[in-house]
Amino acid sequence: MDHANVTAVSQAAASAPAEGGRHQRLIGLMMSLFFAFGFCTVLVDTLIPKLKAVFALSFTEVMLTQFCFFGAYFIISIPAGWLLTRIGYLRGITAGLAVMALGCLLFTPAARLGVYEGFLLALFILASGVTLVQVAANPLTARLGSPERAPSRLTLAQAFNALATMIGPVVGSALILKGAVAGPDPRTLAPPVLAAARAQAAAVVQAPFLGIAAALLGLAALCFGVRRWAPEGPRAASGSVLPLLMGRRLTLGAVSIFAYVGAEVSIGSAMASYLMLPAVLGAAPQAAGSLVSVYWGFAMVGRFIGAAALRRVPPGGAIMACALGAGVLATASSILTGVPAAACLLLVGLFNSILFPTIFTVSIENLGQDAPQGSGLLCLAIVGGAVVPLLTGVVADRFGLARALLVPVVCYGWILTYGALAHFGLAPAPEAADASSADAPRSDG
Repeated sequence: MDHANVTAVSQAAASAPAEGGRHQRLIGLMMSLFFAFGFCTVLVDTLIPKLKAVFALSFTEVMLTQFCFFGAYFIISIPAGWLLTRIGYLRGITAGLAVMALGCLLFTPAARLGVYEGFLLALFILASGVTLVQVAANPLTARLGSPERAPSRLTLAQAFNALATMIGPVVGSALILKGAVAGPDPRTLAPPVLAAARAQAAAVVQAPFLGIAAALLGLAALCFGVRRWAPEGPRAASGSVLPLLMGRRLTLGAVSIFAYVGAEVSIGSAMASYLMLPAVLGAAPQAAGSLVSVYWGFAMVGRFIGAAALRRVPPGGAIMACALGAGVLATASSILTGVPAAACLLLVGLFNSILFPTIFTVSIENLGQDAPQGSGLLCLAIVGGAVVPLLTGVVADRFGLARALLVPVVCYGWILTYGALAHFGLAPAPEAADASSADAPRSDG
């Protein structure tokens, strides 16, 4: 071995511990990102009772908040994946955090003008940033360690996301739902007076989102500062994604992601209003908003448990068990009344816990170089969070909120079917060669 090769090997050996240390610190940063976009996402659930009252909206109309928020995943996911191939993981995350901050800042003019459409625009821009961050953070988290531990690592990251969704409703209900949520009556006020009354009622929304914007900008600065620590970013797709759709495991997995996100968002969005029903708890608005944190708290506990359990339990079997549990509990809640109805719906969070990361990793198993394209298709399916809640709102307006819970039950029925297929016979794609494995990691600078 010549002197140059010896030097290169020595330098590589010396840099390995430093790179490992940087990756460990990046894992901590990824957990912070999952917390950040989880906190922003769950505040939409807290906004729903407030906006419904301020603008005198039906359940169908107020679910447009979720339609705008999760519709961004369908519109932005593919452009976000393209952008990552140009600028890398951490630059992409920095851009996403900046867009999130812009969305938060737009809540101020929306509240001052007292215009519902302004809130919908702010939510869409906020969600566009969340989409960009999530499209980058999921594969980057999977790459910061051994491939064998990627499902467990991603489930652990989702646990920090669930921690945020547990804390968010408490903070949001204290700041946004404090006092009464009754809004001005549009039938008794002249348009200028009505607009002023709505602006006054919506003013409480401004301060929380201004604070979140400041925190997001600080996190963006941190990500930009360590941008050279990340592994090589995803490469541009070399061909069409259509051949990937021929793989049933990925295609049916995308349908399952659509169903899961739709069911989770529908229940989370309806939770506060459901707990306020006289037939359930008759809870005050702030108390009902705070109780939503119990739902997300169960999800957090389940994800910490799942991060360990998935090292032993077959993923298809775990999907079946959790989908069955969630479906049975949601059905029971729609039939029961009082505390049992509330308890059953809150417990759904425990069974939701591992479904998203487990379906995600099962769906892209063995895709190799095509994994980024497969991940992009799965992120498109998050649009279920826009479609299913809107359908749930339509059913709630016609048949009541309790019967509307049967819409998520149908979603869990499909997820149960997918888990059975994955467990008993839906084989993953043939092992794909990963051409990048022979290449040295490149900086994300």
